[in-house]
Amino acid sequence: MDHYLDIQLLPDPEFSTPHLMNALFAKLHRILGARGSDDIGVSFPSVGSTVVGLGNCLRLHGSEQALRHLMAQRWLTGMQDHVRCGEVTLVPASAGRLTVRRVQAKSNPERLRRRQMKRKGWTAEQARAEIPDSVAESLKLPFLTVRSSSTGQNFRLFIEQKPTDASRPGRFNAYGFSNEASLPLF
Repeated sequence: MDHYLDIQLLPDPEFSTPHLMNALFAKLHRILGARGSDDIGVSFPSVGSTVVGLGNCLRLHGSEQALRHLMAQRWLTGMQDHVRCGEVTLVPASAGRLTVRRVQAKSNPERLRRRQMKRKGWTAEQARAEIPDSVAESLKLPFLTVRSSSTGQNFRLFIEQKPTDASRPGRFNAYGFSNEASLPLF
């Protein structure tokens, strides 16, 4: 993770910044999944500033070779009028560390009940007793709206970014997130 590339969303009178970020992220997710590699991480440098949500910048992290190979794939087709891509650049030596991961809320107690009924053979009454409606969580994290390729349904992909002291290597999933690896923070 010694290089990075910023993709900046340009203001558009027809589309909101969150709408454009969702579209950009969907394209990134498709190309990362198609590549089958685990060497590209993502962060959102505007999170935590005065900006609401994820902001208008998507930062890609990786080796110089991995980032150049990704950008050679022409995965931004259809987004050229909406983004400005920076150059693949060396990470500043003074950079801190950051973890970026997906957080899933237990927001649907009925789904949790059905799952336990199937997995553990519980009756509907047992499931309701063990999993009351009060277990539903509400997250106050920024999110992307993503369409599931398997079900075709839209869902919220909540993202947690937080500074960390340690530099940890690791692999990244097709969203560019990792539960183990850290990224440069600057």
